[in-house]
Amino acid sequence: MWTSDLGNGNYKNPIVYADYSDPDVIRVGEDFFMTASSFNFSPGLPILHSKDLVNWKVVNYAIERMPYPQYDLPQHGKGVWAPALRYHDGEFYIYFGAPDEGVFMVKTKDPFGKWEEPVLVKAANGWIDTCPFWDEDGKAYLVHAFAKSRCGVKSILHINQMSPDGKSLLDEGTLVVDGRMDNPTIEGPKLYKRNGYYYIFAPAGGVERGWQMVYRSKNIYGPYEERVTLAKGDTPINGPHQGGYVELESGESWFIHFQDLEPYGRILHLQPMRWVDDWPEMGENVNADGLGQPVLVHKKPNVGKTYPITVPETDDDFDGDKLGLQWQWQANYSRNWYSLEDSKMKLYTRKFVSESIHTLYELPNLLTQMIQMPVFDATVKVTLAADKVKDQCGLALTGKAYHYVSLIHEADGNYVQFVQGEGAFERIKIKRKVDTDTIYLRASMYNEHNVLEDGIGQLSYSIDGEHFEKIGLPFYTLPGGWVGSKIGLFATNFAENDSKGHGAFDYIKIEEGNK
Repeated sequence: MWTSDLGNGNYKNPIVYADYSDPDVIRVGEDFFMTASSFNFSPGLPILHSKDLVNWKVVNYAIERMPYPQYDLPQHGKGVWAPALRYHDGEFYIYFGAPDEGVFMVKTKDPFGKWEEPVLVKAANGWIDTCPFWDEDGKAYLVHAFAKSRCGVKSILHINQMSPDGKSLLDEGTLVVDGRMDNPTIEGPKLYKRNGYYYIFAPAGGVERGWQMVYRSKNIYGPYEERVTLAKGDTPINGPHQGGYVELESGESWFIHFQDLEPYGRILHLQPMRWVDDWPEMGENVNADGLGQPVLVHKKPNVGKTYPITVPETDDDFDGDKLGLQWQWQANYSRNWYSLEDSKMKLYTRKFVSESIHTLYELPNLLTQMIQMPVFDATVKVTLAADKVKDQCGLALTGKAYHYVSLIHEADGNYVQFVQGEGAFERIKIKRKVDTDTIYLRASMYNEHNVLEDGIGQLSYSIDGEHFEKIGLPFYTLPGGWVGSKIGLFATNFAENDSKGHGAFDYIKIEEGNK
């Protein structure tokens, strides 16, 4: 897997080569916790844990499902947007804006354990990127942005007073930042207080080419001074912004943000941060003017100890009693979609939610995991136990435009097929008859000319697990619905509704690719 820790006291960016977009991070004692957007995927709100800000592992999810029936089907690009994670009065809080439903809060006393059910703090359209703040006087506040696609306005930030228990808002909000002239698409605010100043960290300029703004004021409602603190500069790190900062017991400060790499999603970077005249300086300050650019390699944070190299999970032998934390479904999930037995995972072909599903894009019981490195081979072994004609199981690289290879049962036997889809439309490009119920499928990604935004996909299959044959031409992998491409496993029947078939997956193994 991609490893950021260089083992010599230094690290390289990105620290996590995976699509944990819109990250927020906190420190509680010797532990660091991070969460990120999960959109329509479930379980949602991933909880990542680290001891040194460099080595991260997924340890939990804060919500099992979105509390609305429409999320039982894929709602691409909707759901959990840009959460904020905070620790207050012995409890962990996460706030997020669902652009079509409102502002939600979940909390727990144990981030590794069960989180409480989501509380609807404010029903609203277009309230996004919500961050809570509790002041020393006991008053609570919420800062947030707006989604123009839902409410007709963007590039402004509001602060609302909030009930101290964090469950409701007490006013209609006050405009504190207006970026419409100089900092368009100002969003993703995080609210802090330090040395008597209130700070709003907020990205501007959009995910592909934007920059990081910091605003400060002695009054929470402003007026706020402003500075650009991080931009691309002379580096290849585009759009460095949207994240959170932490202060260490050693006195160091650090900022985690994302970089948008299209098919790979929004991957995570770690920047050193310094305070000069009560303004933060991020990354490498090459011009001594307070405007930093991202570092590529840097000394690791001083946390007083050295911890083992850790990476998020990818491989799975399916030999446990529950799915690994690398997996998310494409919609609110149901436990009857799969079973784990005899060191295999069975995905069932019956239609569980809607009889009108005819494509992978619409399929709720598509099991996905994030891409974790730029060049890889993901290989599965699967056996199709067909009940009806058109039962199939397969492996996909997802996105708005997506591709998959599957083993499908027809009236005259089994076939391996290569399918191309875009949105709710699919076309079978290649179909070959095979004399087997068990097949090895492989999804590969590589780059041409080391242009990381251009992830090239290739699908292949094998009868014996040794000799793989490419099926279909190489293709560009594309993001979809604010997320990068994902690796997907599935079993389904798009023609029949009540099939009792299944695909039995022995394993998935993900290795660094050869190209």
